[in-house]
Amino acid sequence: MKYKSIAIDGPSGAGKSTMAKKLAEELGFLYVDTGAIYRTLGLFALNMGADPAAEEEVKPLLPQISIKMAYGEDGLQHMYLGEKDVTLAIRQPEVSTAASKVSAIPAVRAFLLDMQRDMAKTNNVIMDGRDIGTVVLPQADAKIFLDASAEARAQRRYAELLERGVDTDYETVLRDIRERDARDTGRAAAPLRKAEDAVSVDTTNYSLEESFQLLLQTVREQLA
Repeated sequence: MKYKSIAIDGPSGAGKSTMAKKLAEELGFLYVDTGAIYRTLGLFALNMGADPAAEEEVKPLLPQISIKMAYGEDGLQHMYLGEKDVTLAIRQPEVSTAASKVSAIPAVRAFLLDMQRDMAKTNNVIMDGRDIGTVVLPQADAKIFLDASAEARAQRRYAELLERGVDTDYETVLRDIRERDARDTGRAAAPLRKAEDAVSVDTTNYSLEESFQLLLQTVREQLA
């Protein structure tokens, strides 16, 4: 049996995870949040006192890390660092920054690549990230590059953080978004870029439901 795969790439805060989850539910696919995997590794580096940007500090830690992904009774994807559920912990701003830094390390990307590809060999999957369509699943059946303006992405992230009770402000979130964009597009290892055969979907001026319907139509056209 040949399984289908959908790759959704795009910058931080573009709504990739939200859209991918809704698509997975609509299409009956397995959703794989690759960003959560990198966040978990970033959290591990912080917990171990390592500089997430320093390959010489992070690389020796890789054999020690145990990352697991499972679906809880709430039906949501949960991330585990060892036996500890870190699903909420990895959404803190400092962990997001750490994830961006460790993801620029070639050894880290190679370490996690097989884990991600193995999931696509045994399931119909939707994966979202920065290099799914270009590196992780270059033969994906559907490829989307999901984007929105930095200001729109910052506003969405700011509202999300406030809802979670995180003390921050819009200007700080916008600065972090722009800094992460620069890191993600400028890194040497698998930089963020649109795959040549990916379809661009810009959600800057669309509501959540409008964005989803546009994305769903685009994916169905590609799968067909």
